[in-house]
Order: sequence, then structure tokens, then C-alpha cells
Amino acid sequence: MKIEQIYTGCLAQGAYYIESNGEVAIIDPLREVKPYIEKAEEDNAKIKYIFETHFHADFVSGHITLAKETGADIIYGPLANPSFKAIIAKDGQEFKLGDITIIALHTPGHTMESTTYLLKDKTGKDHAIFSGDTLFLGDVGRPDLAQKAAHMTQEELAGTLFESLRNKIMPLADDVIVYPAHGAGSACGKNMMKETVDTLGNQKKMNYALRADMTKEEFVKEVTDGLLPPPMYFPLNVKMNKEGYSDIDEVIERGARPLNPDNFEALANDTGAVVLDVRHQNEYVKGHIPRSIFIGIDGGFAPWVGALIADVKQPILLVAPEGRVEETITRLSRVGFDNTLGYLEGGFENWKNEGKEFDTITSIPALEFKNIVETNEVPIFDVRKEGEFTAEHLDKAHNTPLDYLNDYLGKFPEDKTFYVHCAGGYRSVIAASILKSRGIHNLIDIAGGFKDIKGVGMETTDYICPTTLK
Repeated sequence: MKIEQIYTGCLAQGAYYIESNGEVAIIDPLREVKPYIEKAEEDNAKIKYIFETHFHADFVSGHITLAKETGADIIYGPLANPSFKAIIAKDGQEFKLGDITIIALHTPGHTMESTTYLLKDKTGKDHAIFSGDTLFLGDVGRPDLAQKAAHMTQEELAGTLFESLRNKIMPLADDVIVYPAHGAGSACGKNMMKETVDTLGNQKKMNYALRADMTKEEFVKEVTDGLLPPPMYFPLNVKMNKEGYSDIDEVIERGARPLNPDNFEALANDTGAVVLDVRHQNEYVKGHIPRSIFIGIDGGFAPWVGALIADVKQPILLVAPEGRVEETITRLSRVGFDNTLGYLEGGFENWKNEGKEFDTITSIPALEFKNIVETNEVPIFDVRKEGEFTAEHLDKAHNTPLDYLNDYLGKFPEDKTFYVHCAGGYRSVIAASILKSRGIHNLIDIAGGFKDIKGVGMETTDYICPTTLK
């Protein structure tokens, strides 16, 4: 038996490759399926099953393409109703894979079709659970994503999740290994640990949601407390996972179309496409196409695209580093953005060399910012998340989280220069690009963000450990 976790940091997502005696199961695959097929070929094995823990909201799964290319069966848990051919497992139904057995445990609550898969080894011993978004390390899945589809309140869903955990997962032995679908950084939970694999016994000790003496009322309150609105692209990804989507090869072929600066500009004007610049922030601030949006490929790219562009059908034109166009289109497609129309051939340098108009962002180091603040009272906007800001911030800064920047547009002064920072310099440039695209140009970015601000000795509020902020 071989179990391999295939973890994608950008999405904080874990897919799983399980092989036994020449047969393979894939759990929650990413959209680009070639790596799974190649692994099976290397093992001289056949992909037999594709297990889906639920209809994912934060990424588009590769289940449909993988089934088409391998002939493997797609398996969902009870209450799933996909538009394509799939096995809808009964609670407790067993699936043989080589010498091992995988059992579907219906664990509704995150969504009503949510299912945990229990793996028994060749001796019949419980070995591991693949818990999807039902159980994370340090947390559980948020119970507010399926409200409309399930016709239930988030409190009712949370109560259902409580019963699932108590009746299906907590009775399992402490040495059972927990393989979750997500880790820290995912918007599917609140307090996930940075680790991606653990034992159930340790989770019973460490995870607040598995506290043995917790009442259902306490559980519902803790799980629902402090939930921020889910990103707007989540229901659109659910729809694609449930109803189907184009093969990724088709998406890449459509999107990887080179366009010279004139054609690029004309297509942007004709289609209303978002010009998405995915270079490093240091390159973007030095020069970029006016009104383009920056979301760098080397940061938390795909989730930020989903949160900020939101509409998966939005046409997109790319400004990308050389050799990274296909990677960018692939990563866009992971969160359902399939409508890339082409890319700027020769990159931004070609745009500039053709004499096209371009814009810049004023960005200063933290030491220069410190000197300004010591002699002047200036407006400061911190675009980190609310929890980061509460934990520690500059005393007179305003918190305008990037996730909800559009809600704060009226707070930015129109008649004086203001300063924007994040944690390390990535999100503040995203924020600056969005503000400039809306005609707000009187801003200055703080390079290096809060990390450098602290590094030059600027006075901040007393640190509060995030775990005490509930």
C-alpha cells in the first residue's frame, strides 16, 4: 500500500494518490490530471476510483477529466446529485482497492453530501481517514457554504457537523491518520494548523472542535463565531464541480494566444477584459499597463484572483513573466477562471518599447516612511486581514482588508497623499493596483510591509496572540 499526499501550497489543498496491488484511487484531484496518470503508469497500476469528499467551493476538481481519460469511476457520498455519471455511495459502502478497503462514511455538516473515506489496510485495521472539509487539523469545515443548497441555516449545518464528528470520526482509534483536504491559508476554515498530516488522537487533544465534553450548543457557537463572508467565486466553483467544465487542455490552448501590443490593447477595449499582470510586485510598481490589476503568480495567486475578480466568466488578458504563461492559465483554471483570451507577447517590455502609455506606483522603503511619520501626521491604510491587524498594527492605521477593499473605497482620502501597507509587500501592491484602476492615484506603497516597518523600529500596538482573539 502506498499513500501520497500531493499538496498545493497556493490553494492550501491536499489531493491523495493511493495504490495497492496495481490499483489506484485518487481523492480530490486537482484539475490538471496528467501527474496522477503518470504516477499510475510509473507504478504499472490502473486508476480505478476517483473519490470526491464533497462539491468543492474553493477549487475546480479534476474528477471529470480524469474519469474520461482513465475510465475510473467517480464516487460521491450520499445526497450528492451531480450532472454526470457517478457512483453515489451509501453510508458504510465498501470499495475494494487491491489489498485494501475504502469505506464511505457520510459526515454531513460542511455540506450535506460531505463524506469521509476510511481506509482499512489488508488486515482489516483502520489505518487512515481522508476527511475532506469535515475535519481539518486544528479546525473543522465552515458550515455556511451550503445554506442555500441545503435550505438550512449555518447553525443547523453546524449542529449536523457536530453529530457527524461525534458519531463517525471521534469513535475511531487514536492511531488513525488524518489526511484533510486543506491546511492553513484556506478560506474553508478559520484556525487550521500549518501541519498537513496528523493522528486522530492528537487532534482529539489539540482541536477545539473535538473536545470531549463540548455540548452541541458550544460547538455551534464556536464554529460559527467570527466567520467572514466566503469569497464570491465559491458558489461558481461548486456549480462547475457539480455540472461539468471544459478540459484543461482546451482552456490552455484558448488562453495561450500571443498578442502584439496593438492587438492586446484592441482586444482589451473590445471585450472589457481585465488586464491581469502576474509579474513580481517590484516589477509592477516600476511600470505597468494603466488600469491593469496586479496579482503576482509567486504569491497566493489563485485564491486572490477568485476573491477579487470573483466572476469566473470574466475575460482576462495576461501580462506574465517569460515562460510562465501556461502555468498562469493552469492556475487560473484551478479556481474556475477559464476565459483567458491571450497574453502580451514579449511582456511589458514590448509594450513599453512600442511607445504605449504606462503607469507606475510610488513605493518607498520603511525607513523613509518612518522619517515621514515622525514629522507629519499622514493617513495610513493597512490591508492585512482583520485578525492580523488586531494582533499588532501601527497605532493610527486604518484597517481596510484586501479581501473587502471595494467596501472601503469611500474611506481613502481624495485630496491628500495616503500610505498603504500589508505584511510583506505583496497584498499592498494588489490593493494599489485596484485603487488606481478606480481612479485613486494619490497613494504611496510601503515596500516590505509590516515586517520592514517593525524592522526599522516604528512603534506598534502591543502584540496580542491570535489564538486569544475568539
